[in-house]
Amino acid sequence: MDFVGKVVIVTGAAKGMGFGAAVKFANEGASVGLVDNDAATLATVEKNFLTSGKKVKAFPTDVSNAKEVEKMVAGVIAEFGVLDVIANCAGIQTYGDAVETTEEVWDKTLDVNVKSMFLTAKYGVPHMRKRGGGAIVNISSVQSIGAQKQVVAYSTSKGAINALTRAMAMDYAVDKIRVNSVLPGSVDTPLLRFAAETHKGNKTVDEVVAEWGSSHPIGRMGTIEDIAELIAFLASDRALFITGSDYVIDGGLMAQIPVILPEK
Repeated sequence: MDFVGKVVIVTGAAKGMGFGAAVKFANEGASVGLVDNDAATLATVEKNFLTSGKKVKAFPTDVSNAKEVEKMVAGVIAEFGVLDVIANCAGIQTYGDAVETTEEVWDKTLDVNVKSMFLTAKYGVPHMRKRGGGAIVNISSVQSIGAQKQVVAYSTSKGAINALTRAMAMDYAVDKIRVNSVLPGSVDTPLLRFAAETHKGNKTVDEVVAEWGSSHPIGRMGTIEDIAELIAFLASDRALFITGSDYVIDGGLMAQIPVILPEK
């Protein structure tokens, strides 16, 4: 197991890709700080992990709030002693173009999706330095390199994550702290099903999810387990020469030509 003796912070751990990452790290032997603003769901997740013998501790946190993130990181150190990995999986999906998007929505989207990653690094990196190195994995999106309509704040936030990843990778390479980003395509998560609910029209959510899945050349949507495998690889010692990179994991979605050409 790659993470025996390692301590990992996972944000957004109550559901979706964050939950999948937490499961992967815990199964690989890590002690995991479970971080989410949904305290009730997080408590249930913690209980289930502990029942199965995993080493975890829940830290209900608003990751866009500096004081709360500072307190959370201090709590992880108090509980587990060190910090090796941060998996930044917390995020929100918002809709609207520049005219329709309110300043409040813009600020919240950037705060949760980007500022949170700045804050976990701000308070986490000093402990990684004491450890002699570490890894940070930031969840971005394929919408950082190609945008749909009506997602101006969300797409902007994901592009900023890629830039933040490169900047931090350069800053902390000397400390042997690697920083990479993961760019998922459509992944079957509660966040995606919220999007499907928003856009379903006369269809059911399941019909929309299936339709979106069929748009991927590989023929399906991603799963949280798919994403967790890549997160864990990038955080592991198997990826010691990888930093400052964006990893697309999208079933071929961004590789295809968007215009359907006639087949022979």
